[in-house]
Amino acid sequence: GMDRYALLTICRNGYGKRTLISEYRLQSRGGKGVIDIKTTDRNGPVVGSCRVDEDDHVMLITTAGKVIRIAANNISLIGRNTQGVRVINLDEGEAVAAVARVAEGASEDPAA
Repeated sequence: GMDRYALLTICRNGYGKRTLISEYRLQSRGGKGVIDIKTTDRNGPVVGSCRVDEDDHVMLITTAGKVIRIAANNISLIGRNTQGVRVINLDEGEAVAAVARVAEGASEDPAA
C-alpha cells in the first residue's frame, strides 16, 4: 500500500528527512497544502523533494561537484514540520545543488 512511500526532502545545508505520504493525506486541510520541513538557518532552503520507495536510492549533487548516492531507507523517517537530520557532510562553503531519485530493481527484475 501507500505506506511504503515517503516524501524525501533535502535542504541546501545537507539536512533531509523522509515523511510517510500517509501523514500528508491525513493531515492536509482543505487543499491549502501542508508544511513539510522547517526551513531554518541550520537547514537552509529546500533543494528538492521526491517520492521514494523503501528500495529507492537518491543521488545528491553538491555545488563542489560531489555526487553521493544514499539508500532512501538510510534517511530518517520523521514527521512533518520537523527539521530533519544530516544526510551529507559538506565542506566549508559547499551546499547541496540537486537531488534525484534512482529507482532500484528495475533492471534486475523484468516483472518490476
